[in-house]
Order: sequence, then C-alpha cells, then structure tokens
Amino acid sequence: MHFSITGNIVDIAGRNIYPGKVTVENGIIKSIEKIIDGNVLPQDYILPGFVDAHVHIESSMIVPSEFARLAVVHGTVATISDPHEIANVCGMQGVEFMISNGMTVPFKFHFGAPSCVPATIFETAGATLNSDDVDQLLQKKEIYYLSEMMNFPGVLHGDEQVMKKIASAKKYNKPVDGHAPGLRGEEAKKYTDAGISTDHECFTAEEALEKLKYGMKILIREGSAAKNFEALIDLMHEHFQLMMFCSDDKHPDSLEAGHINQLCKRAVAKGIDIFKVLQAACLNPVEHYNMNVGTLKKGDPADFIVVEDLTDFKVLKTFINGELVAENGVTRIIADTAAVINYFDCTEIKVSDLKYEVGASSGELSKIAVVEALDGQLITNKLKVQPKIVNDEIINDVENDILKIVVVNRYNKAPVAKGFIKNFGIKNGAIASSVAHDSHNIIAVGSDDESICKAVNLVIKHRGGISCVSADSELVLPLPVAGLMSNEDGYKIAHMYTMIDKAAKELGSTLSAPFMTLSFMALLVIPHLKLSDMGLFDGDRFEFV
Repeated sequence: MHFSITGNIVDIAGRNIYPGKVTVENGIIKSIEKIIDGNVLPQDYILPGFVDAHVHIESSMIVPSEFARLAVVHGTVATISDPHEIANVCGMQGVEFMISNGMTVPFKFHFGAPSCVPATIFETAGATLNSDDVDQLLQKKEIYYLSEMMNFPGVLHGDEQVMKKIASAKKYNKPVDGHAPGLRGEEAKKYTDAGISTDHECFTAEEALEKLKYGMKILIREGSAAKNFEALIDLMHEHFQLMMFCSDDKHPDSLEAGHINQLCKRAVAKGIDIFKVLQAACLNPVEHYNMNVGTLKKGDPADFIVVEDLTDFKVLKTFINGELVAENGVTRIIADTAAVINYFDCTEIKVSDLKYEVGASSGELSKIAVVEALDGQLITNKLKVQPKIVNDEIINDVENDILKIVVVNRYNKAPVAKGFIKNFGIKNGAIASSVAHDSHNIIAVGSDDESICKAVNLVIKHRGGISCVSADSELVLPLPVAGLMSNEDGYKIAHMYTMIDKAAKELGSTLSAPFMTLSFMALLVIPHLKLSDMGLFDGDRFEFV
C-alpha cells in the first residue's frame, strides 16, 4: 500500500507548521516533504493521532473492537487501557479477552496489568490477581504498564503483595500508574518515591502541583462522571511536558459525541499554546508508556489524522498503520460480534430483602450516616441525617431526597447491603446497574423498595446490565459481557444508553450522568462514604461504619 497526502504538517516537537506531503508505504511513513510551491498551499492540517492516556474501556459499555469504531471518528488512534473492571469479574480470562478482542481491529490498545484485584478486602469480587499473576501479565508484550495502584495505603505501609507488584513492573522496565486522590505532603512524596509515575485523581491544582513537584506526571481527566479539566488545565501553561489527557470512564453516548479532540478544543479556547496542548494529547503518552504509536516522523507507523483547523479539531480522516479507519465522521472499522464471558451467580431478590429494620426498642434513633453524591466527582460527602422511621423501619424520605441505596452480591447468595444517599433526586422509581466499581456487584437506588426490587431483578434476569423502572415502564440495557459490556454495535448501544439515561432523569434525577455516578457509589478507595456488598464504608478510616 503506497499513497501520499498533502496538508499543513504540524511538527509538535519542532513547534512548527508548514505545508507538506506525507508519503506512506506499507503502513510506515516513508517521507515528509516540504511543499515549496506557494500556489498549491493546502487547507487542512496533518498531525499525530490523539491518545487517551488512561481509560477503562469497560465503562463505555462496549467491547474494545466497538470502542475503536467510535473513537477513531474523533481522531483517537490509541489508548492506555486498564482492564481492571473485567479482571475484577473474570480474572486473568477477562484480561485475555480484552487483549484478543482488541487485536481484531486496526486500533492500538495498550493494556496494563491490573494491580488491585480485588480493590479492597471490604467487598466481594469475582476474582483475585496476586503478585505472581501480575508478574505473569507484565511479561507479555501486549501489557505495557502496571495499572493504577489504588492501594496507596499498601504502598505507604510497604504491603508485601503491593511492593512485589511494583517490583515486577520495575523488573520489566514498565511504568506504574498511580491513583491517590487527596494524598498530599510527605505521604504523596513517599508514594511517588515508591515508583509511581502518574496520577489522574487530582481534584485541585494545588494537589496536582505538589505531585508534579515530587516527580509525578499529571493526567487531566474529563470523563462522564469525574471532570477535572477546569481545575487543572491552567497548569498546562508551565507543566505541559509532564501532563496528558484522559477520560478514565466514558459512557457510550459521550464517546459517540467526542473524545480527546474535545479537550484539545477546550484547551486552545482557554489560551493554552497549541503545541503544548498537542504535546499532551499526542506525544507525552507515547513516550511515557513506550507505545507502539507513530508521532508523524519518517520511519514511524503511519498513525496520523487530518483536521479542518487547529481550533475546533474537526477530524476529516484518521489513519492507523496507513489504513484509513475513519473519514468525515464515519467509521470504516468493521468489527465481528465478540464472544461472551461472564460470572453471574445470584437469584432474584424479594422486597422483604430490602427492609431496613431498627427494632421496636430503639426508640428515637440517633442520626445515621448518609452518602452525599456530588455531580461530576467520584468523591462523596458524609452526612449525619435524622432518619424517617415507620413501623420500626427506616424508609425513604423522598421529600428530603434521602433515598435507599442497596448493593446485591452477584457472585454468591448473601444479605443485601443497605444504606441511604442524597442528591439522586429520584421522585418515583429506581435505577440499577451491574457496573459498580470495582467489584461490580449490583447497585441500585430508588424512591421505594418495590421499584428497587424490580430494577435489581431486571439486571439479574439479563445476567448484567443497567435498568430503569418507573410507575409505567421498565427499561433495561443488557450487558452480557462480564455484566459490564454489550457485544452489539457500539452506535446502537450509545442510542440505547441515551434513552435509558433520559428515562432516569425523568424520574427526577438532576445528576448529569445518573448511571455513571451510581456506578461509583461502591468504589471504596475514593473517600468519603461508600456502600459495598458488605456494608457502609468509611473511606477515610478505611473501615465499616
């Protein structure tokens, strides 16, 4: 395969833009020549493809091959992908599934070895990956790094398994990703000094600046739930060499709408120098993770994009290994239907399983701990609220937006964990999901026990999915692959998700992404208060309430 394409060449490292011609032969850039003739100046711009520097493909609810079909339309040619979610359900088999499915399409997935499976001992997961398993994964050429080390207390206290996993990454000369929300001062320095190279969990510029000082690289995350772009983007003026863009968790509707291209557009609109923005979006991840991705140089793989301008970044063409994979907003990748792997072993629940009884002798119950969900954040607040009690049972207080939240163990029969949450705003009905970081048990929230029960049982019936129940409708989006992903057409799933998301908001939820927020309410490694299948958990004290 041999072809040439002309355009304004964006030389990011050389901080130069000039009219030129790129010649590709057998998937490799054979030459990049300057166009001297001033009469044939091109209009469009040629630049390296975008890289998402940290993403859980599973959060898009579609398998890697379908993720690729949607992502290339926005100029993304590669990802740094942590298969942590499916590993928590299916273990090593889940990681192998992601690698093999990703290899069926022309897209450059770079997977990591999950470092924290299960994420904590305070929840029930479907699998465990010990230090020997992680070492085995890190030996693979398809594994590029040790995925986010969420167990930062384990790093700080020198936990044997944690330190062995980090040592394995160092042995194979592969970077270690971090995850340390709110960690500051000497503890942040100790965490970095252990060999942690990045963090995507900074909520404030001050926190990010401190971690940069200690030698970490900072990822600006803008996903469907967690959005830190506004808080961190101004750091790029000075620290662009140590920064990257990522989405972390992105639902299918927002992936259909845009990807890293959107962050480039917003950054340029903020007045960040174009070359600094593109270094973060295109070059830094490739260098940091030693990725198999071209950066628009002679001899590189022909991974590049053509955009209309350098303000809106409307992507006209995307090439991967010289193959045209997207053109004018239409994907050219054809994906086969993926096989299904799963781990789902629970029976339907009853309304009586959801009762929160306090006993007749309790008298006037003191205030209870309530989770406060925050729109656009993974952290939650911890409230103390006077409960509403009827017939010796704590019930939903819909008027004050104090709703019951439950987690149902999907791997074996166990009592339903129950708590209460504020800010979901549901007035009538319930939503449920088998996407519940990190162990992916079934999580649900609603206005009454009957609706919650129906929503949970819909998910169980389909062996995974998200559901929305109201007085007059029952919707479900099945996710048969590990209870996390569909193996159907990605655009169809994006449409179905848009419909069920709309239905959830019609129940009264004011959250920008109710299902994404719900999925993080069981994520114990993010403070301050969460609910696992074992009970209500204090993320600051790292113990059950």
